[in-house]
Order: sequence, then structure tokens, then C-alpha cells
Amino acid sequence: MSKQVAVILSGCGVFDGSEIYETTLTLLRLDQLGLGYRCFAPDITQHHVIDHRSGEVADGEVRNVLSEAARLARGEIQPLAELVADDFDAVILPGGFGAAKNLSSFAEDGAEMQVLDELKEALEGFHEARKPIGMMCISPVMVPRLLGEGIAVTIGQDPGVSGAISAMGGLHRSCGVEEIVVDFEHRVVTTPAYMLATRISEAATGIFKLVDRVDELMDL
Repeated sequence: MSKQVAVILSGCGVFDGSEIYETTLTLLRLDQLGLGYRCFAPDITQHHVIDHRSGEVADGEVRNVLSEAARLARGEIQPLAELVADDFDAVILPGGFGAAKNLSSFAEDGAEMQVLDELKEALEGFHEARKPIGMMCISPVMVPRLLGEGIAVTIGQDPGVSGAISAMGGLHRSCGVEEIVVDFEHRVVTTPAYMLATRISEAATGIFKLVDRVDELMDL
């Protein structure tokens, strides 16, 4: 039986959900490596809906995070509340502002943010079992709240976000777009992806490295 990876999504679309390219590249690399995966997302109302053409909030429009994420997963998705760490060998969270708006309150509250309870519960299960955790783009900002202090991560080079990570007790490591940061003690792998990427090929290099390292850590 192949190794199984849980992929946690936060909607569909860079400005109010999961970043589509990051998610697709993650699933592509998992498949290329022969790894099984299942997608999950919280069954909650989105923080807000963004018109991705104008970048403006779509006033009065309401969408469900799980239903939107189902677009990315081609309908093959389960509620995050059903994710059990014992059923998987690793977990990966793509980025996109959904991580900062739907999975946490970072977009509004910065270093004072809260994280979604069911996400924290799921991630704690992986962490306690020493199963690899991969996070990309903005999602590593949640690590101090999800897993505790003293864990090394990267979101690239953004001083505001890296400062928030430090304020919450995390350890930020500056990193190029095509590189990864690995905290071997805590088995957490991060990469900047579209926090820095200007082309899909740049994002792909770092994301593929992240998935490859997560795969390697599952064997250790």
C-alpha cells in the first residue's frame, strides 16, 4: 500500500482560498511520486468572497470553504473534521489567503491571530506522531499557533510576516523562492511559493522539493 498524504485546502482562489497553482503542483508531485492523497477542507463559511478579476470584496456574496475547495479537488474531498492523523503518513497545506482568512485570522489580527480549532486538532495529531508536515506560501505563519514555539519555517523574505512569526515564538529563516527550509526536529518542511514566485515554474521548483522532502521524511 502506498504512503498516504492528507492535503488541507482553504477554498479556491489565491485571494480568498487555496492558491490554485500551489495546490495543483502539490497534487501533481504527489502523483508523480506514487503517493496516495486525500483532500480536506473545513465546512465553514468563507471569511469573505473576492472578485479575482477586480481584487475587490464581492459584497453580499457568501460561499462555503468546503464547497469551493471541492472545485480544486474535482469533487473528491472530505470535511476537515473527518481528518484522522492515524490514517495518513504526512500532511501538506498549500497557501493562498484562505490560510490567513479561513483557517486563521492572521489577515485581520496579525500576531494576535487565532487558528481554526479543527485544524489545530488535526495538525497536533500529525505533530505528536512525528509525521511530516509540509506548508507553503503564507500557511507557515500559522505554525507557532498550531504546533508551538521554536519551530523553524520560511515564508520567504517578507519582513512583516516574518516579524509576526517571530512575535509568536516561531523561528523564521529567509529563503529563496526555489528553496525549502526543513526543521528536522519537528519534521516541518516549508517553502515560499507565491510569497516570492513570479512564474509558475519558480513555484514548482520549491513545491516539488517540499513534496520530495516530505516523502523522504516519511521513511525516517
